[in-house]
Amino acid sequence: MNKNKSKNSLINWELVSINPNDKNWDWKDLFCFWGNNIQSVIGFSLIASLYLVYELNVFVVLLGTLIASIIIYLFANLIGRPSQKYGLPFSVILRSSLGIKGAKYIGLFRGVVGIFMFGIQTYFLSRLFSFLIRIFIFSFDNSILDHDIFLIFLLGLNIIDWVSFIITIILQVFLFSKNHQFNRFIIKFSAITVYSGMLLFFLTVLLYDVKVVSTAFADIFSINNIFEKNNLAPLITVVGTVFAYFSIVIVNYGDFSRYVKNENELKKGNLCLILNLLLFSFFAVFIVIGVDIFLNKNLENMERILTNPTDIIGKIDNIGLTVIVLFFIIFSSASTNLIANYVPTQNTLLNLMPTKLNLKSSAAIIGFLGFVIGIFWLPFLSQIGILAFIDSFGAFFGPLFGVMVVDYYLVKETNLNNKDIFSPENNGLYFYSNGWHIKAIYSLVLGFIFAVSTIWNVNLMNFQSYSWMIGAFISSLTYYLLVSK
Repeated sequence: MNKNKSKNSLINWELVSINPNDKNWDWKDLFCFWGNNIQSVIGFSLIASLYLVYELNVFVVLLGTLIASIIIYLFANLIGRPSQKYGLPFSVILRSSLGIKGAKYIGLFRGVVGIFMFGIQTYFLSRLFSFLIRIFIFSFDNSILDHDIFLIFLLGLNIIDWVSFIITIILQVFLFSKNHQFNRFIIKFSAITVYSGMLLFFLTVLLYDVKVVSTAFADIFSINNIFEKNNLAPLITVVGTVFAYFSIVIVNYGDFSRYVKNENELKKGNLCLILNLLLFSFFAVFIVIGVDIFLNKNLENMERILTNPTDIIGKIDNIGLTVIVLFFIIFSSASTNLIANYVPTQNTLLNLMPTKLNLKSSAAIIGFLGFVIGIFWLPFLSQIGILAFIDSFGAFFGPLFGVMVVDYYLVKETNLNNKDIFSPENNGLYFYSNGWHIKAIYSLVLGFIFAVSTIWNVNLMNFQSYSWMIGAFISSLTYYLLVSK
């Protein structure tokens, strides 16, 4: 069919079923996908903190991490199968559950969260570029940074920060807007590069003092009091914390599983999440312990163990090592931004205006909005608690998952009509009530109320890590009861 002659208001050629020749992802690609999701500054700090800072039994943390990864594995299989089978992204599969209009506007919540997080993540990514620029300038002439021009700030950013931010926005939009094959390359390249960097860092730390570092690492594996009842609450906390970290990518996992060859590769690839968590945890904990030993021997008054990679390199007086680590952090941060924020936002925008947007125009919108959010993050947005509102929008993700899974497996019995899912006609299967599936919307709203209450109700904030699961359970149960009558 000629792409230019299609007048169907629901068709965008980036959203239609993937050509079978392009369904070429295998388990190794998904290994890199899950690797990218954990290979971030936040992921490193989270894992290291769970094992080393909060004084939890290491086996409790390990068990909690494994339980959370198994739950994520099961959920990823459930939400990933329809997209893998039909080659359709999350926003299109959503039409079968919420209706063609419901999916267009309710799905926009995923885009709102994505665009805000893209802008915020871009701001922090630009800080890494600004560090590199400052290092380069300082190495060339250490007096240049004392000039007045570098002391002029606009919206909390000086000229170096502005240049870094603009470069970061342009570079991401340019790279991410090419096509899914290039995104696949970015994901694979980043995962392999970051793991290679962690391996080199691991060997550097190990060889600093093999006996001392190895002994310190082995000492954390204490089996004392592992079976005490007091460990149950920490175990539940670890499960919720690790699951919450990955929850943002679960609901739109179909944006990536649509490219997987077959269901067998999908299952094997999703198992790689567990492997990634174990591998990354080993490297992160070993590196943090080794660096702490190094710093305590070379610095005075070290009051706490450092778990943030940027804090670690800030304490190590080695420009060459700092530059190398910064590049690794840039790779990991950019690829995480691509997976968790850019691609979901892009597909949401394409589904919102299928006939008016393409990869380039949607990239321009994401770039512009990300620019605005990023430049106002430091002086304004971070001061008003905007993340609480973003978390509130994110409270829709669990309920969306619940409705979609029940609808696909129990109501549709794994069968979708690929023609009607792109049909704007009122006799189409997914037109429902003027484009809205009322029962699904009702279930979604009810699940959202329960999920968001853990964010805004002070008495329920202890359950915030489980808001996604709570929303998914309520919406799925409600939807099943409504449609089974």
